[in-house]
Amino acid sequence: MSVHAPHGAGGTSILHQPKAVWAVAFASVIAFMGIGLVDPILPAIASSLHASPTQTSLLFTSYLVITGLAMLITSFVSSRIGAKKTLLIGLALIVVFAALAGASGSVEAVIGFRGGWGLGNAFFISTALATIVGAASGGASSAIVLYEAALGLGIAIGPLLGGLLGSISWRGPFFGTAVLMAVGFVAIAVLLQKDEKADRTPTRLSAPLRALGNPSIRLLAFTALFYNMGFFTLLAYTPFPLGLNAIGLGFTFFGWGMGVAVTSVFVAPMLTARMKRTTALTGALVLLALDLVAGGLLIASTVGLIVCIVVGGLMLGVVNTVLTESVMMATDLPRTVASSAYSAVRFLGGAIAPPAAAALAAAITPGFPMYAAAGSVIVAALFVVFGRKTLARVDNGGEETELIEAEALSVGEG
Repeated sequence: MSVHAPHGAGGTSILHQPKAVWAVAFASVIAFMGIGLVDPILPAIASSLHASPTQTSLLFTSYLVITGLAMLITSFVSSRIGAKKTLLIGLALIVVFAALAGASGSVEAVIGFRGGWGLGNAFFISTALATIVGAASGGASSAIVLYEAALGLGIAIGPLLGGLLGSISWRGPFFGTAVLMAVGFVAIAVLLQKDEKADRTPTRLSAPLRALGNPSIRLLAFTALFYNMGFFTLLAYTPFPLGLNAIGLGFTFFGWGMGVAVTSVFVAPMLTARMKRTTALTGALVLLALDLVAGGLLIASTVGLIVCIVVGGLMLGVVNTVLTESVMMATDLPRTVASSAYSAVRFLGGAIAPPAAAALAAAITPGFPMYAAAGSVIVAALFVVFGRKTLARVDNGGEETELIEAEALSVGEG
């Protein structure tokens, strides 16, 4: 995310926004909460539904696979039916599938309904920022800062709410999300105006796949794929060796989410203002790999592992932001097309990691998944190091834009 721009253009306060902007921002917070919402209840789901850690980790896999695949069609859909309808479809899908997941009686059903949730989330998050920018007062810079605030709140609050509701029942976070999203649906339906068909530029369905033929986009996509294996090992595997209850896990990942939010909004822009993006990205990836190794060594220590999770969140925030800004600067492709192509590949890394980590822990040692995740992150760093020539445009600043789609991309990574 980018905060190079001032918080308000033309002296307009970021807080003085139309009701439609606040409606989308509120729904955005809830949507982003879904990323870490299930983290604190993974052990409870495994216990209540008599599922193994590997089975339970598939809640992330189904969510991320469907989100990634849906990203390939969201720009095609929204460019034809409009932003408001796309947002409402996304919210309605989340409401339905979150409620169905909460009412499920088997882990297989929850896994399936999480996939439907991912479909709704893809439609919503791919459209939300552009909608906020279009409706906000004070210019795009104010809108982006507001969106960043919503993203940070969602990432941090999700695990905390999941832990609090999960302490009552593992079904609580699912029903809670459904209710909150229903409120967001009503707010957007009432407060957001329909966009005009004349303002839309239809996108070809094949455009995101064709974009992967671009060397820069392809390099960054595979960098993100291996990085996301480390990201989601940290997020989806560590709740099991921690051995905490739902509230304990909620507070732990609240700290993680705060780390992601703070470095995304404040630290990453500061670093990229002082050094090349590839340098900042390589450094953050190496530090994340070292943190994952420490997590493997401290896997039996609750306090030690908590520290590694929170420190990991600090690194994740930097990588998320620098990677996604790089994607936006790497080519002259339309940002919606570049972001769709990149997201479809990177989400596969997040989908693979959780069940793979659980299987490795069962087959080898509890700490081994963390070492494997560190190795995957190092592979991502090597892609950047050996691809500097390909990413020369990124280091030269590309076209300094307001990076609208970059903000939406950060969500899936955090």
